Amino acid sequence: MKTIVTIQLLTLTLLLVFAGKVSGQPPRGPLVVSPQVNADKSVTFRYLAPAAKEVKLSGQFLKAPVDLAKDAQGIWSVTTAPVKPDIYPYSFVVDGVTVMDPANVAFFPNERFKASLVEIPDDAPSVYSLTNVPHGTISYEYYPSVEGSTGTLVVYTPPGYTKDKAKKYPVFYLISGTTDTEETFFKVGKTNLILDNLIADGKAKPMLVVMPYGNPAARIAEQKSQAKPADIMNRDSEVAIKRAKFFETDLITNIIPYIEKNYRTLNNRENRAIAGFSRGGGQTLRAAFNNMDKFAWVCSYASYISPAEMDKGFSHIGGNADRTNQQLKLLWSGIGTEDFLYKGTVEFEDYLKARKINFKSYVTDGGHTWMNVKKYMNQTLPLLFQ
Repeated sequence: MKTIVTIQLLTLTLLLVFAGKVSGQPPRGPLVVSPQVNADKSVTFRYLAPAAKEVKLSGQFLKAPVDLAKDAQGIWSVTTAPVKPDIYPYSFVVDGVTVMDPANVAFFPNERFKASLVEIPDDAPSVYSLTNVPHGTISYEYYPSVEGSTGTLVVYTPPGYTKDKAKKYPVFYLISGTTDTEETFFKVGKTNLILDNLIADGKAKPMLVVMPYGNPAARIAEQKSQAKPADIMNRDSEVAIKRAKFFETDLITNIIPYIEKNYRTLNNRENRAIAGFSRGGGQTLRAAFNNMDKFAWVCSYASYISPAEMDKGFSHIGGNADRTNQQLKLLWSGIGTEDFLYKGTVEFEDYLKARKINFKSYVTDGGHTWMNVKKYMNQTLPLLFQ
């Protein structure tokens, strides 16, 4: 009898505990599928917000935000016109507050804004598509950085890196844009997939790609529980140049030695390339021009250095064209015609032309977007280390 009572009490206890756990969970509401890419390449977006008064969709595939309509379950939705195949950031604006899509696990890594990502697939595989080819490996690394902080890197090693333990590789340092993180070239730019496909097609050489976080001052503040420094509004200001120098110090004294100690790399300037987008492009140009003994391949994605700064800080580049052209195996500049940095980039290229500095120029349509960054990488990766 005692045993039966004990079992009954245990069963009752378990039922109460289970009921408490169930009642403690938040209400799930109806299942929301978003984004839904349709056969005609239109996209349906949905957002569950029964109490919201207004929900809008904002995205780089739209000229302006569009309104969503609410159904009886409190799900807001809208279907767009067909969208050109690519990967686009988007977000919802709910009663004036910008939020990510909670139904979507793909997001845009950024230290300031938060957006979700939607991929509109092309009828044929794109250069950044996941295809049935040998794939490289993505690793996350921590390294000792400036002022005693801990830095973060995303590192791509090419297919076959783990098999031939004697083989060494050239290294491509790829610097993130303003407010982007070390993950953005990987998760949004799809650098690993682009390179996998190019290597498989014999169009690019196997290489390591090192993607650092381009804002070490923000990382230091974060690790000290301090507010991150304000974004730089004037790219040619003394503050911008000072911060670029701070990153350059980290790159030259910490990042490169760490990579060359921990990976099988070819450690000379002919086997080091550097590129960056936006702020990262400015950091790239300054770091390369200040360290011509370190890099022979230099690519600027939607960025520039002003003629005034070139004359003041990098007179050795324009002042001795023969030596510069001998040192640089590639100097490459890409820009979109609708990019807000188009004018500054053209002025930078005109400066190089006037001083007979050899460079390759690539002009495309579109603006200051990661859709264009993928185009820039597709153009430059086959040129490196050839």
